Amino acid sequence: MTQSQAITLGGGCFWCLEAVFDNLQGVTDVVSGYAGGTAVNPTYQQVCTGATGHAEVVQIRFEPSVISFKEILEVFFSIHDPTTLNRQGADVGTQYRSAIFFHTIEQKQTAEETIRELMEEKIWDDPIVTEVVELEMFYPAEEYHQEYFARNPGQGYCQMVVAPKLAKFRRKYALRLKT
Repeated sequence: MTQSQAITLGGGCFWCLEAVFDNLQGVTDVVSGYAGGTAVNPTYQQVCTGATGHAEVVQIRFEPSVISFKEILEVFFSIHDPTTLNRQGADVGTQYRSAIFFHTIEQKQTAEETIRELMEEKIWDDPIVTEVVELEMFYPAEEYHQEYFARNPGQGYCQMVVAPKLAKFRRKYALRLKT
């Protein structure tokens, strides 16, 4: 029996990423948080300034016997724009950068290989700018950020940004959704 694995991904607002990965078969836990910066135990307010260097991320725990890391990456690259430096839509700043914070050397290799393959496929007109860096520290976000979309579907940002992204994901990956 294979053990669960974890990966930490940044692709814009963590509310969007969490809502998507919470619905994916093989994913057992998703925690919104911060990675890639210099401050210890940063707060949301600190991260929003861009001064800490952290990205908004999700740490995903998954079962490789159900979903591979490569498949996690396929979903990741389909739900955000990996070609925009330090932004996703109207969210601008280093805290919204596209990043893969790998936990193992195998994840690093798979991430780099996946990016090479996507670049060769020329899916986007611009080059992929996703960082692939080793996770040094992950800090869970404040409790009110956890399961944000599930608890606040009527909130404006959730209706305008998260819900459409989640709907697109559900259409594309209908066979991979949790029941």
